[in-house]
Amino acid sequence: MFREANRPTLKRVILDLLVEKNAGPIEMEVMPDPVHRLVGCDPQYGIHRLVLLIKGRMSALLRHEFPELRWGIPALGTNSDFVATVGGAPLAMVKQDIENQKRI
Repeated sequence: MFREANRPTLKRVILDLLVEKNAGPIEMEVMPDPVHRLVGCDPQYGIHRLVLLIKGRMSALLRHEFPELRWGIPALGTNSDFVATVGGAPLAMVKQDIENQKRI
């Protein structure tokens, strides 16, 4: 679970990584748990690689910037992820769904 103080750092880490991997960020909402991301990813690279890279980099940098996260927490995330393609759904509709997550 992410505290409000960690959210700007978390967004920066994810956006920097997406730029580094040429995976265009489209929409992102950092909730206490989970983080919702809508990204464009090269299918040759693989979305599973991108998700693992984001989680690993996020964990390392957050633990570095916030030393209190190093102890008492076995992991900053879980081993499970949910990934879906948007297919023919209009991107505006998917973006709105992500935006609406913070109201739930």
